[in-house]
Amino acid sequence: MTDYSVFDRPGLLKFLFYPRRDHTPCPEGAFDIAVPVDQDVSVTCRFYPAAGDLPWMLYFHGNGEVASDYDQIAPLYHQAGLNIVVADYRGYGTSQGTPTFSSLVRDAHSVFSAVGEILAEKNFPPGLWVMGRSMGSVPALELAYNYQDRLKGVIIESGFLSVTGLIRHLGLPAEGVDTGPFDRRCGRMASEIRIPALVIHGEKDRIVPLDQGRLLFEALGSTVKKMVVIPGADHNDILFFGLNRYFGAIREFTALKA
Repeated sequence: MTDYSVFDRPGLLKFLFYPRRDHTPCPEGAFDIAVPVDQDVSVTCRFYPAAGDLPWMLYFHGNGEVASDYDQIAPLYHQAGLNIVVADYRGYGTSQGTPTFSSLVRDAHSVFSAVGEILAEKNFPPGLWVMGRSMGSVPALELAYNYQDRLKGVIIESGFLSVTGLIRHLGLPAEGVDTGPFDRRCGRMASEIRIPALVIHGEKDRIVPLDQGRLLFEALGSTVKKMVVIPGADHNDILFFGLNRYFGAIREFTALKA
């Protein structure tokens, strides 16, 4: 498990996590599951099944979103040929606790295990894709590295290779943090990810610049990998600028191993 504890500083966390308690009732057919991750702490995952024979995507959202934000987006994944389950983080939605980088990574393993068990219990098809958007790239890459024999592939949208690149770009307070060894560790981890990979990034992303996405793409050790740049898109309007291209790329990519 990658050690992110060096970044668990209040001065950084308050700029990088924006927990919201927003929550909506499940849409018809969807359901929520609380996954225990610590003593008296659970995180919520929202499952959006469309059809039992579609493959599943485990999705980790951005740092200012919650799972129920995907009530309107999930049908687009269904149209792309995927069922989707969206995981919240500590302090988000109905999840308990307070988010840190360490818990973000550690909880991803518990979520992965629980999601696999639930899909098996409900007789959904075996095999799982993993996807991370923005901050969600951290847990998505963690799982892609550790469970390559159990994942069909990984998709990263508006993501980055190392959180230190994001910290430097945003000019966040990180005095005293020795980022060199961490960056090298992230690079080695990415180079050892061999499953199919798709990287999607907005051309005009001002929060996580395009060069961060390219750095990640180049570092990935996958022999089957593709990068899609959405022209004109910033960090939070990527679907507005490239809806068809975005989901077309996902459909084409997941069809490789479905």
